[in-house]
Amino acid sequence: MKKEVILGSAYLAPVEYYTKLFAYPEVYVERYDHYMKQTYRNRCVIASADGPLALTIPTEKGDDLKCLMKDIRISDHGNWRHVHWNAFVAAYKHSPFFDYYADEFHRFFEQKYEFLFDFNLELCEWVCQQIDMQPRLIPTDDYVTEPETADDFRERIHPKRDFREVDKAFVPKPYYQVFDQKLGFLPNLSVIDLLFNMGPESLLVLRDSVGACNEF
Repeated sequence: MKKEVILGSAYLAPVEYYTKLFAYPEVYVERYDHYMKQTYRNRCVIASADGPLALTIPTEKGDDLKCLMKDIRISDHGNWRHVHWNAFVAAYKHSPFFDYYADEFHRFFEQKYEFLFDFNLELCEWVCQQIDMQPRLIPTDDYVTEPETADDFRERIHPKRDFREVDKAFVPKPYYQVFDQKLGFLPNLSVIDLLFNMGPESLLVLRDSVGACNEF
């Protein structure tokens, strides 16, 4: 394991992503990659009463493969902020820590951000503060195809890739979830699921989800 990791930008990224923020002292967040839809760049997955629910941020002209992540603008289409907030409330209003974090979390859905990268990064920084993590988050200055000094998880942490196959260092530690008696434990949901259910103990879950093959 190297001392640095490079990750893609992600909207309320899954728990796997945050184990990297826990494990590595320096974290590079890629902003010069070509934007692609159906990734965690603009999608998070939470636990609804009916099972996993994907929430997607609409973007302006996001289909152009030549458009860099740093240039992707958030669209107001579909009143998505209201839709996402209502989904969070419905899913987590009975979780142990929703009321504790709700007011601060809600402000991200009241304020209009122009760029997706900025929105994702500020949300990530806020989540880290709540979990009491202090990773050094460094936006990239250019695109490096094969970084020599950093472990590369830019495309390995992906909703269509099975973490069990591509990331042996991530072994999800089960934790309490609101609907676990109905749905069973759902691994690797958005970090917001972990935060609302476990609060300050989220840090311990992240620690215990780092596989034994990593040595710190």
